[in-house]
Amino acid sequence: MLTTEQKRQFSDILEELGKSLDITEAQYDNAVRSYQYVGEWLSEGDSPLLPHRPEILPQGSFLLQTMIRPIAEDDELDIDIVCKLEKTQKDLTQYDLKHMVGDRLKANGTLLKLLELPDGRRCWTLQYAESSKFHLDVLPSVVVANYSAILEKALAAKEMADTARLGVRITDKTSLIYRTSTNLREWMKSNPFGYAIWFQNRCRTSVHEVRMMSEAIQPVPKFQKNKTPLQRVVQILKRHRDMWANGDEHKPISIIITTLAAKAYKKETEILDALVNVVNSMEDYIEERYVPELGKSIKWITNPVNEEENFADKWIEVPQKQINFYNWMKRVKADISSMTEKRSLQLIQESLEKPFGQSTVTEAFSTYGENYLKVRESGALKMAAGTGMLGSAGRTSVSQHTNFGKNE
Repeated sequence: MLTTEQKRQFSDILEELGKSLDITEAQYDNAVRSYQYVGEWLSEGDSPLLPHRPEILPQGSFLLQTMIRPIAEDDELDIDIVCKLEKTQKDLTQYDLKHMVGDRLKANGTLLKLLELPDGRRCWTLQYAESSKFHLDVLPSVVVANYSAILEKALAAKEMADTARLGVRITDKTSLIYRTSTNLREWMKSNPFGYAIWFQNRCRTSVHEVRMMSEAIQPVPKFQKNKTPLQRVVQILKRHRDMWANGDEHKPISIIITTLAAKAYKKETEILDALVNVVNSMEDYIEERYVPELGKSIKWITNPVNEEENFADKWIEVPQKQINFYNWMKRVKADISSMTEKRSLQLIQESLEKPFGQSTVTEAFSTYGENYLKVRESGALKMAAGTGMLGSAGRTSVSQHTNFGKNE
């Protein structure tokens, strides 16, 4: 059984692990500048899109601030952005919307060189891999009139807002109605900003002030250096997933990990408590639903802002995805359990290197060691009783030492 002091020290280590997974502020700013340029081009005075009030906003892990660095330095970041437009013509089809945005992107020589062709199923992809090692997936979408005001009101609400009105309609070129339907209710629905507000609400604790999501859902959001326990847990789980999967295309997807972690989170204020609880209870939030069209029950992971959407729908088409998810859950539970059984810093570090990557863990422990040295030199360092782990929250004071190992 870990003491309060031990849990705090483990949480400090996990905080440094999370920081070592963060993308840099320079990478963040570079991505923001790139998609800000896209947004300005789409909405310039001579743009055919101008009547639709185009605006670019971040979505996904970039918006939630749970993005992590790729395992390999040469791998690129995947940054998702939404291009929202108001519908101002009655005969607009998904094809029309997709190509209105695409044609405008192609009209810019710089963006044309970056554009990946042909277009994707739902997005246009701008490839910045050679210069900045990231790509932008631009998702064309249609929103209701005065959407910005509706979004602003939802962001300003002190309680969890009704997010249903924040849904956007998106294109899908595999849909049978892609070129024909002008009825938005028939189009695929997404709700990235409603989800972000829900996730923000799940992050809140009694001692952790959550940066208002209104600062993030902006064309130029601010970089968030400090993270809540839930954000750190999601980052840690995503890195563990990546290391475990070793490039397997059927690895558990981030939206499932993020959703289950957020549902399982019980507002713990220490990262260790949050991580242990989440990995041991995530599966409790996977439902079994009977689907008449299939004539059987299937696994269902509900989108918290769209009850009819199943984030695990691909598990039906590719059963290996479901198998991989449960195999990964067994592994992450075992690795976290093994970590918490260790009592010395060396053994803790060794237990983390395989599941999280040696270089990442080395960086985290190096920073932890530097912080430890600063605390020791300040005379505030204490030893957690009976543990051998050192930190600033124990009972027994530790005297300062010189570099020669002699007490001063």
